[in-house]
Amino acid sequence: MVVHIRGYNFSTADSSLSRLSHSAEASHGPGGLSRTGHTVVAVFLGFILIAGIVNNLLALVVFAKFRSLWTPINLILLNISVSDILVCVFGTPFSFAASLQGRWLIGDYGCKWYGFANSLFGIVSLVSLSLLSYERYTAVLHSSQVDISDFRKAWFCVGGSWLYSLLWTLPPFLGWSSYGPEGPGTTCSVQWHLRSLTSISYVLCLFIFCLLLPLLLMVYSYGRILLTVRRVGKINLLAAQRREQHILVMVLSMVSCYMLCWMPYGITALIASFGRSGLVTPMASVVPSVLAKFSTVINPVIYMFFNNQFYRCFVAFMTCSEEPQSVHGEEHPTPRTHFAGFFPVHRQAALRDSESQIFSSSRNAALCSHMNVCRALVVRYNP
Repeated sequence: MVVHIRGYNFSTADSSLSRLSHSAEASHGPGGLSRTGHTVVAVFLGFILIAGIVNNLLALVVFAKFRSLWTPINLILLNISVSDILVCVFGTPFSFAASLQGRWLIGDYGCKWYGFANSLFGIVSLVSLSLLSYERYTAVLHSSQVDISDFRKAWFCVGGSWLYSLLWTLPPFLGWSSYGPEGPGTTCSVQWHLRSLTSISYVLCLFIFCLLLPLLLMVYSYGRILLTVRRVGKINLLAAQRREQHILVMVLSMVSCYMLCWMPYGITALIASFGRSGLVTPMASVVPSVLAKFSTVINPVIYMFFNNQFYRCFVAFMTCSEEPQSVHGEEHPTPRTHFAGFFPVHRQAALRDSESQIFSSSRNAALCSHMNVCRALVVRYNP
Protein backbone atom coordinates (compact mmCIF):
# COMPACT_ATOMS: atom_id res chain seq x y z
CA MET A 1 0.00 0.00 0.00
CA VAL A 2 1.38 3.43 -0.97
CA VAL A 3 0.03 6.74 0.39
CA HIS A 4 0.66 9.96 -1.57
CA ILE A 5 0.93 13.13 0.54
CA ARG A 6 2.05 16.36 -1.16
CA GLY A 7 4.39 14.64 -3.53
CA TYR A 8 5.84 12.22 -0.97
CA ASN A 9 5.32 8.46 -1.16
CA PHE A 10 4.96 6.45 2.02
CA SER A 11 4.94 2.66 1.61
CA THR A 12 3.63 0.20 4.18
CA ALA A 13 5.38 -2.67 2.41
CA ASP A 14 7.96 -4.64 4.30
CA SER A 15 11.56 -3.65 3.62
CA SER A 16 12.34 -7.20 2.61
CA LEU A 17 9.74 -6.92 -0.12
CA SER A 18 11.56 -3.84 -1.29
CA ARG A 19 14.71 -5.91 -1.57
CA LEU A 20 12.78 -8.33 -3.74
CA SER A 21 11.60 -5.55 -6.03
CA HIS A 22 15.08 -4.03 -6.20
CA SER A 23 16.46 -7.46 -7.09
CA ALA A 24 13.91 -7.80 -9.86
CA GLU A 25 14.77 -4.36 -11.19
CA ALA A 26 18.47 -5.15 -11.05
CA SER A 27 17.91 -8.26 -13.11
CA HIS A 28 17.00 -6.07 -16.06
CA GLY A 29 20.06 -3.86 -15.61
CA PRO A 30 23.59 -4.47 -16.80
CA GLY A 31 24.41 -8.16 -16.53
CA GLY A 32 20.77 -8.98 -15.76
CA LEU A 33 18.32 -11.17 -17.63
CA SER A 34 16.12 -9.99 -20.47
CA ARG A 35 12.59 -11.22 -21.05
CA THR A 36 14.02 -13.86 -23.38
CA GLY A 37 16.56 -14.87 -20.75
CA HIS A 38 13.84 -15.43 -18.16
CA THR A 39 11.90 -17.51 -20.68
CA VAL A 40 14.92 -19.70 -21.42
CA VAL A 41 15.46 -20.29 -17.69
CA ALA A 42 11.76 -21.14 -17.33
CA VAL A 43 12.05 -23.75 -20.09
CA PHE A 44 14.98 -25.44 -18.34
CA LEU A 45 13.22 -25.33 -14.98
CA GLY A 46 10.06 -26.76 -16.55
CA PHE A 47 12.04 -29.69 -17.92
CA ILE A 48 13.75 -30.23 -14.55
CA LEU A 49 10.38 -30.09 -12.79
CA ILE A 50 8.73 -32.71 -15.01
CA ALA A 51 11.74 -35.02 -15.46
CA GLY A 52 12.67 -34.83 -11.78
CA ILE A 53 9.18 -35.80 -10.62
CA VAL A 54 8.82 -38.59 -13.21
CA ASN A 55 12.26 -40.14 -12.56
CA ASN A 56 12.02 -40.07 -8.78
CA LEU A 57 8.37 -41.12 -8.73
CA LEU A 58 9.21 -44.13 -10.91
CA ALA A 59 12.01 -45.02 -8.53
CA LEU A 60 9.69 -44.81 -5.51
CA VAL A 61 7.00 -46.91 -7.22
CA VAL A 62 9.49 -49.64 -8.17
CA PHE A 63 10.83 -49.67 -4.61
CA ALA A 64 7.31 -50.01 -3.24
CA LYS A 65 6.38 -52.83 -5.63
CA PHE A 66 9.41 -55.11 -5.24
CA ARG A 67 10.15 -56.04 -1.64
CA SER A 68 13.46 -57.61 -2.65
CA LEU A 69 14.76 -54.06 -3.12
CA TRP A 70 14.13 -53.29 0.54
CA THR A 71 17.73 -53.58 1.70
CA PRO A 72 19.64 -51.28 4.05
CA ILE A 73 21.74 -49.67 1.30
CA ASN A 74 18.73 -49.24 -0.98
CA LEU A 75 17.01 -47.45 1.89
CA ILE A 76 19.62 -44.70 1.52
CA LEU A 77 18.87 -44.60 -2.21
CA LEU A 78 15.21 -44.22 -1.31
CA ASN A 79 16.08 -41.29 0.95
CA ILE A 80 17.85 -39.57 -1.96
CA SER A 81 14.77 -39.99 -4.15
CA VAL A 82 12.49 -38.64 -1.43
CA SER A 83 14.61 -35.52 -0.90
CA ASP A 84 14.89 -34.93 -4.66
CA ILE A 85 11.17 -35.23 -5.26
CA LEU A 86 10.50 -32.85 -2.36
CA VAL A 87 12.70 -30.28 -4.10
CA CYS A 88 10.67 -30.76 -7.28
CA VAL A 89 7.35 -30.37 -5.44
CA PHE A 90 8.09 -27.64 -2.89
CA GLY A 91 10.82 -25.64 -4.63
CA THR A 92 11.11 -25.80 -8.40
CA PRO A 93 7.47 -24.82 -9.18
CA PHE A 94 7.96 -21.44 -7.48
CA SER A 95 11.14 -20.57 -9.37
CA PHE A 96 9.54 -21.83 -12.59
CA ALA A 97 6.52 -19.56 -12.14
CA ALA A 98 8.77 -16.64 -11.15
CA SER A 99 10.90 -17.09 -14.28
CA LEU A 100 7.78 -17.07 -16.45
CA GLN A 101 6.77 -13.72 -14.94
CA GLY A 102 10.30 -12.34 -14.61
CA ARG A 103 9.88 -11.60 -10.88
CA TRP A 104 9.39 -13.31 -7.52
CA LEU A 105 5.69 -13.97 -6.88
CA ILE A 106 5.11 -15.23 -3.32
CA GLY A 107 6.59 -12.49 -1.15
CA ASP A 108 9.25 -12.40 1.53
CA TYR A 109 7.98 -15.31 3.63
CA GLY A 110 7.68 -17.42 0.51
CA CYS A 111 11.24 -16.44 -0.38
CA LYS A 112 12.52 -17.55 3.02
CA TRP A 113 10.61 -20.82 2.76
CA TYR A 114 11.98 -21.46 -0.73
CA GLY A 115 15.56 -20.80 0.36
CA PHE A 116 15.20 -22.99 3.45
CA ALA A 117 13.43 -25.88 1.70
CA ASN A 118 15.84 -26.05 -1.22
CA SER A 119 18.84 -25.90 1.10
CA LEU A 120 17.37 -28.53 3.45
CA PHE A 121 16.46 -31.07 0.76
CA GLY A 122 19.63 -30.39 -1.23
CA ILE A 123 21.95 -31.02 1.73
CA VAL A 124 20.01 -34.19 2.63
CA SER A 125 20.67 -35.45 -0.89
CA LEU A 126 24.37 -34.53 -0.79
CA VAL A 127 24.95 -36.13 2.61
CA SER A 128 23.02 -39.24 1.57
CA LEU A 129 25.17 -39.62 -1.56
CA SER A 130 28.33 -39.56 0.54
CA LEU A 131 26.88 -41.98 3.12
CA LEU A 132 25.83 -44.28 0.30
CA SER A 133 29.39 -44.36 -1.03
CA TYR A 134 30.74 -45.19 2.43
CA GLU A 135 28.17 -47.95 2.95
CA ARG A 136 29.17 -49.51 -0.36
CA TYR A 137 32.80 -49.25 0.67
CA THR A 138 32.15 -51.13 3.93
CA ALA A 139 29.99 -53.71 2.12
CA VAL A 140 32.77 -54.52 -0.34
CA LEU A 141 35.81 -54.37 1.95
CA HIS A 142 34.15 -55.74 5.10
CA SER A 143 31.60 -58.18 3.70
CA SER A 144 31.73 -60.43 6.78
CA GLN A 145 30.25 -57.59 8.82
CA VAL A 146 27.38 -56.93 6.40
CA ASP A 147 23.94 -58.01 7.58
CA ILE A 148 21.30 -57.44 4.90
CA SER A 149 18.52 -57.86 7.47
CA ASP A 150 19.79 -55.14 9.83
CA PHE A 151 18.20 -51.81 8.98
CA ARG A 152 19.28 -49.97 12.13
CA LYS A 153 22.43 -48.52 10.62
CA ALA A 154 20.58 -47.51 7.44
CA TRP A 155 17.84 -45.77 9.42
CA PHE A 156 20.54 -44.07 11.47
CA CYS A 157 22.10 -42.76 8.24
CA VAL A 158 18.74 -41.55 6.94
CA GLY A 159 17.80 -39.81 10.18
CA GLY A 160 21.31 -38.43 10.56
CA SER A 161 21.22 -36.89 7.09
CA TRP A 162 18.05 -34.94 7.94
CA LEU A 163 19.32 -33.82 11.35
CA TYR A 164 22.65 -32.78 9.85
CA SER A 165 20.85 -30.80 7.17
CA LEU A 166 18.63 -29.08 9.73
CA LEU A 167 21.74 -28.21 11.73
CA TRP A 168 23.02 -26.16 8.78
CA THR A 169 19.77 -24.76 7.37
CA LEU A 170 18.12 -23.44 10.55
CA PRO A 171 20.88 -20.93 11.57
CA PRO A 172 19.81 -18.29 8.98
CA PHE A 173 16.52 -18.02 10.91
CA LEU A 174 18.51 -17.47 14.11
CA GLY A 175 20.73 -14.64 12.87
CA TRP A 176 23.64 -16.50 11.27
CA SER A 177 23.26 -15.17 7.71
CA SER A 178 19.76 -15.04 6.16
CA TYR A 179 17.61 -16.25 3.28
CA GLY A 180 16.70 -13.84 0.51
CA PRO A 181 16.55 -13.24 -3.26
CA GLU A 182 19.49 -14.31 -5.39
CA GLY A 183 20.59 -13.86 -8.98
CA PRO A 184 17.97 -12.31 -11.26
CA GLY A 185 15.41 -12.14 -8.44
CA THR A 186 13.42 -15.22 -9.46
CA THR A 187 14.97 -17.57 -6.89
CA CYS A 188 15.89 -17.34 -3.23
CA SER A 189 18.74 -18.81 -1.24
CA VAL A 190 21.32 -17.99 1.40
CA GLN A 191 22.41 -14.36 1.09
CA TRP A 192 25.91 -15.20 -0.12
CA HIS A 193 26.39 -11.79 -1.76
CA LEU A 194 26.32 -9.98 1.60
CA ARG A 195 29.71 -8.92 3.00
CA SER A 196 28.99 -9.16 6.73
CA LEU A 197 31.14 -11.39 8.92
CA THR A 198 28.20 -13.63 9.82
CA SER A 199 27.24 -14.13 6.18
CA ILE A 200 30.79 -14.86 5.00
CA SER A 201 31.48 -17.30 7.86
CA TYR A 202 28.21 -19.13 7.20
CA VAL A 203 28.86 -19.49 3.46
CA LEU A 204 32.38 -20.77 4.16
CA CYS A 205 31.17 -23.35 6.70
CA LEU A 206 28.37 -24.43 4.38
CA PHE A 207 30.85 -24.99 1.56
CA ILE A 208 33.26 -27.01 3.72
CA PHE A 209 30.86 -29.15 5.74
CA CYS A 210 27.98 -29.63 3.28
CA LEU A 211 29.76 -29.76 -0.08
CA LEU A 212 33.50 -30.39 0.21
CA LEU A 213 33.49 -33.04 2.97
CA PRO A 214 30.80 -35.19 1.28
CA LEU A 215 32.79 -35.00 -1.95
CA LEU A 216 36.00 -36.11 -0.22
CA LEU A 217 34.18 -39.03 1.41
CA MET A 218 32.81 -40.10 -1.98
CA VAL A 219 36.22 -39.94 -3.64
CA TYR A 220 37.84 -41.91 -0.81
CA SER A 221 35.13 -44.60 -0.67
CA TYR A 222 34.79 -45.20 -4.39
CA GLY A 223 38.57 -45.01 -4.81
CA ARG A 224 39.04 -47.79 -2.24
CA ILE A 225 36.32 -49.84 -3.94
CA LEU A 226 38.04 -49.53 -7.30
CA LEU A 227 41.40 -50.53 -5.82
CA THR A 228 39.82 -53.57 -4.19
CA VAL A 229 38.17 -54.64 -7.43
CA ARG A 230 41.51 -54.38 -9.23
CA ARG A 231 43.24 -56.49 -6.56
CA VAL A 232 40.56 -59.16 -6.67
CA GLY A 233 40.81 -59.08 -10.46
CA LYS A 234 44.39 -60.31 -10.16
CA ILE A 235 43.04 -63.40 -8.42
CA ASN A 236 40.01 -64.01 -10.61
CA LEU A 237 41.22 -62.98 -14.06
CA LEU A 238 38.02 -63.97 -15.83
CA ALA A 239 36.24 -60.83 -17.08
CA ALA A 240 38.27 -58.77 -14.60
CA GLN A 241 39.18 -56.09 -17.12
CA ARG A 242 35.60 -55.64 -18.24
CA ARG A 243 34.40 -55.41 -14.64
CA GLU A 244 37.05 -52.84 -13.75
CA GLN A 245 36.23 -50.68 -16.76
CA HIS A 246 32.50 -50.77 -16.02
CA ILE A 247 32.93 -49.88 -12.36
CA LEU A 248 35.44 -47.17 -13.26
CA VAL A 249 32.93 -45.57 -15.63
CA MET A 250 30.25 -45.63 -12.93
CA VAL A 251 32.55 -44.18 -10.28
CA LEU A 252 33.67 -41.40 -12.61
CA SER A 253 30.04 -40.71 -13.52
CA MET A 254 29.02 -40.40 -9.87
CA VAL A 255 31.82 -38.06 -8.87
CA SER A 256 31.65 -36.04 -12.10
CA CYS A 257 27.89 -35.47 -11.84
CA TYR A 258 28.25 -34.47 -8.20
CA MET A 259 30.89 -31.90 -9.12
CA LEU A 260 29.05 -30.72 -12.24
CA CYS A 261 25.78 -30.13 -10.40
CA TRP A 262 27.00 -28.69 -7.11
CA MET A 263 30.56 -27.37 -7.36
CA PRO A 264 29.70 -24.44 -9.69
CA TYR A 265 27.09 -23.25 -7.18
CA GLY A 266 29.47 -23.55 -4.23
CA ILE A 267 32.32 -21.81 -6.07
CA THR A 268 29.99 -19.03 -7.23
CA ALA A 269 28.90 -18.47 -3.63
CA LEU A 270 32.53 -18.24 -2.51
CA ILE A 271 33.40 -15.79 -5.30
CA ALA A 272 30.40 -13.63 -4.42
CA SER A 273 31.38 -13.66 -0.74
CA PHE A 274 35.12 -13.07 -1.07
CA GLY A 275 35.47 -11.45 -4.50
CA ARG A 276 34.92 -7.83 -5.37
CA SER A 277 31.39 -6.48 -5.27
CA GLY A 278 29.43 -7.06 -8.46
CA LEU A 279 31.81 -9.71 -9.77
CA VAL A 280 29.01 -12.30 -9.91
CA THR A 281 26.26 -10.82 -12.07
CA PRO A 282 22.64 -12.05 -12.01
CA MET A 283 23.20 -13.75 -15.36
CA ALA A 284 26.36 -15.49 -14.12
CA SER A 285 24.52 -16.86 -11.08
CA VAL A 286 21.69 -18.43 -13.07
CA VAL A 287 23.64 -21.34 -14.58
CA PRO A 288 25.00 -22.74 -11.26
CA SER A 289 21.52 -22.49 -9.74
CA VAL A 290 19.93 -24.43 -12.62
CA LEU A 291 22.71 -27.05 -12.53
CA ALA A 292 22.12 -27.64 -8.82
CA LYS A 293 18.43 -28.27 -9.51
CA PHE A 294 19.34 -30.60 -12.39
CA SER A 295 20.77 -33.02 -9.81
CA THR A 296 17.18 -34.06 -9.03
CA VAL A 297 16.93 -35.40 -12.59
CA ILE A 298 20.31 -37.11 -12.87
CA ASN A 299 20.49 -38.71 -9.40
CA PRO A 300 17.86 -41.42 -10.01
CA VAL A 301 19.39 -42.20 -13.42
CA ILE A 302 22.93 -42.72 -12.13
CA TYR A 303 22.22 -44.22 -8.73
CA MET A 304 19.23 -46.39 -9.61
CA PHE A 305 18.76 -47.06 -13.30
CA PHE A 306 22.45 -48.03 -13.62
CA ASN A 307 22.01 -50.38 -10.67
CA ASN A 308 21.61 -53.93 -12.05
CA GLN A 309 19.41 -55.01 -9.17
CA PHE A 310 17.10 -52.03 -9.53
CA TYR A 311 17.20 -52.09 -13.33
CA ARG A 312 15.93 -55.68 -13.49
CA CYS A 313 13.01 -54.75 -11.25
CA PHE A 314 12.36 -51.62 -13.31
CA VAL A 315 12.19 -53.68 -16.53
CA ALA A 316 9.88 -56.17 -14.81
CA PHE A 317 7.66 -53.29 -13.68
CA MET A 318 7.48 -51.71 -17.16
CA THR A 319 6.74 -55.06 -18.83
CA CYS A 320 4.27 -56.12 -16.10
CA SER A 321 6.24 -59.33 -15.53
CA GLU A 322 7.18 -61.20 -12.39
CA GLU A 323 10.05 -60.19 -10.13
CA PRO A 324 13.39 -61.33 -11.62
CA GLN A 325 14.82 -64.43 -9.96
CA SER A 326 18.32 -62.95 -9.97
CA VAL A 327 17.12 -60.27 -7.59
CA HIS A 328 16.08 -62.93 -5.11
CA GLY A 329 19.44 -64.62 -5.47
CA GLU A 330 17.79 -67.87 -6.62
CA GLU A 331 20.28 -68.39 -9.41
CA HIS A 332 23.02 -69.12 -6.84
CA PRO A 333 21.35 -70.71 -3.82
CA THR A 334 24.49 -72.04 -2.14
CA PRO A 335 26.62 -68.92 -1.69
CA ARG A 336 25.52 -66.06 0.50
CA THR A 337 25.09 -62.90 -1.55
CA HIS A 338 24.95 -59.32 -0.33
CA PHE A 339 23.70 -56.79 -2.82
CA ALA A 340 25.45 -53.50 -2.23
CA GLY A 341 23.99 -51.22 -4.87
CA PHE A 342 26.28 -51.46 -7.88
CA PHE A 343 28.58 -53.94 -6.20
CA PRO A 344 27.03 -57.29 -5.18
CA VAL A 345 29.42 -58.91 -2.70
CA HIS A 346 29.59 -62.67 -3.04
CA ARG A 347 31.00 -64.64 -0.10
CA GLN A 348 31.40 -68.40 -0.49
CA ALA A 349 31.61 -70.89 2.38
CA ALA A 350 34.12 -73.13 0.64
CA LEU A 351 36.43 -72.82 -2.33
CA ARG A 352 36.18 -75.05 -5.32
CA ASP A 353 39.27 -77.01 -6.30
CA SER A 354 40.19 -74.62 -9.11
CA GLU A 355 39.99 -71.63 -6.79
CA SER A 356 42.12 -73.43 -4.20
CA GLN A 357 44.81 -73.92 -6.79
CA ILE A 358 44.76 -70.22 -7.61
CA PHE A 359 45.15 -69.23 -3.97
CA SER A 360 48.01 -71.69 -3.54
CA SER A 361 50.27 -69.64 -5.81
CA SER A 362 52.77 -67.42 -4.08
CA ARG A 363 51.56 -64.28 -5.80
CA ASN A 364 48.01 -64.65 -4.60
CA ALA A 365 49.11 -65.70 -1.13
CA ALA A 366 51.12 -62.51 -0.87
CA LEU A 367 48.14 -60.54 -2.05
CA CYS A 368 45.89 -62.20 0.50
CA SER A 369 48.38 -61.43 3.24
CA HIS A 370 48.70 -57.84 2.10
CA MET A 371 44.94 -57.31 2.18
CA ASN A 372 44.62 -59.16 5.48
CA VAL A 373 41.89 -61.25 3.92
CA CYS A 374 42.17 -64.94 4.71
CA ARG A 375 38.66 -65.67 3.56
CA ALA A 376 37.48 -65.97 -0.03
CA LEU A 377 36.17 -62.62 -1.12
CA VAL A 378 34.94 -62.35 -4.67
CA VAL A 379 33.43 -59.08 -5.88
CA ARG A 380 31.03 -60.03 -8.64
CA TYR A 381 29.59 -57.68 -11.15
CA ASN A 382 26.90 -58.85 -13.54
CA PRO A 383 26.45 -56.27 -16.32
